[in-house]
Amino acid sequence: MDELSLTSFKTTAGKGHKPRSDARTKRRSSILHKDLAFLQPRMRVFQPKGQEMGEAAARPVAEPRLLSHRLFALEKKPSLSALKEYCTQVVDPKIYPLCESVCSNIPIYKSSGRHIDSLAIASALQDEWYHILLSGPGVFLLKGMYSDSLLDRSNRVFSSIIASEKSSSSSGGDHFAAAGNNDRIWNSFSKHCCADAASFMEYYSNPWLALACDAWLGPAYRITAQVNVVKPGGKAQVCHRDYHLGFQTAETAARYPRAVQVASQLLTLQGAVAHTDMPLDSGPTRILPFSQLFEQGYMAFRLPEFNQYFLENYVSLPLEKGDGIFFNPALFHAAGENVTTDLERCANLLQISSAFGKPMEAIDTLALVERCWEGLMGKYEKEGLSKEVETFVAAITEGYPFPTNLDKRPPAPGGMAPESEQDVVLRGLKEAWTSGAVMQVLRRMRADST
Repeated sequence: MDELSLTSFKTTAGKGHKPRSDARTKRRSSILHKDLAFLQPRMRVFQPKGQEMGEAAARPVAEPRLLSHRLFALEKKPSLSALKEYCTQVVDPKIYPLCESVCSNIPIYKSSGRHIDSLAIASALQDEWYHILLSGPGVFLLKGMYSDSLLDRSNRVFSSIIASEKSSSSSGGDHFAAAGNNDRIWNSFSKHCCADAASFMEYYSNPWLALACDAWLGPAYRITAQVNVVKPGGKAQVCHRDYHLGFQTAETAARYPRAVQVASQLLTLQGAVAHTDMPLDSGPTRILPFSQLFEQGYMAFRLPEFNQYFLENYVSLPLEKGDGIFFNPALFHAAGENVTTDLERCANLLQISSAFGKPMEAIDTLALVERCWEGLMGKYEKEGLSKEVETFVAAITEGYPFPTNLDKRPPAPGGMAPESEQDVVLRGLKEAWTSGAVMQVLRRMRADST
């Protein structure tokens, strides 16, 4: 804002009000000038070579500003001391008056005796949960969220699904754990419905679930779920953050701007319902409270020193059958080791997504690839993998492999995500596929994703 604009601003803003001449007014004016000066880029006068300096010749050119980089650099390690500053905080129970207690920095709420039909009570609970997830420890526990009788019915359904899938397919990959250690039901949400609509309806009609989802994501959210059964001897997961950026490699995550890394955690709510009792020796989820506040967390959790800090400082609470736990997906966490000899730890893992993770219009990418393939291949043969070729491939194909069917397209052992349309198209260009060949692979990918 230049001096003329500032004068106009002050004149307009002052209409209808008598100007002040006291010391406080002068001080505020000085502060305003200082703040506005901060917003102005520093200017220098540029004189073209061989041209005399004059009013018409001189033109201002902005000097480079000292801006922080929009990306996190892979070669620059995140600060462990910064994470420690966040994670040494202690929850003040007075901030969350509706919680029953705070244990190991985790606020604990009871579902019994609470009338959430009351808008005032429901709103007050949501305000507390929102603060917990955003600015507080990042996790809360809801005791007695589901009844034993409903979970017994649901467990019988899950056992039947697991037995059926074991007899018809081999074990696929798992997230953050070796394949084969757990019994896993991908998309337990849909399979539960198809197997037993009655218990499914009762399960997902739970108003406490809606209250938690809406507190973090607002309306129009989408629920997905996966059942995980960890048997005696099942090893602990490695420390991680969750979907979205938690499922990317460090190299891929580093390509996303810092603001997107922070925004990623606002698009998902993670939850789990205990379908069995989970004493500490069965390995309930390990959690590092307040770690979601660490901006560089998606770049840090894979590093050995951060994993070691997690192992030395995580907390874990025993869960009873029917308890629900909800947490920010950016929280450092990991499933624990089941050191019991006779208890299979079972949880229904809930992943609830924001309505905003979708484009405004539907695009049939396969039709675009088929129409342009010959021209794209010709361009690739002339230019190789040029910026123009990469840009065009990014424009017409899906670069993100989710949502998908993780039964048909599971994460490869040691990997987080299956191949995307962009991966297929780039592979097809490098291997000189015909139009028919690339379309066959893409159509199979689309069919397997549903």
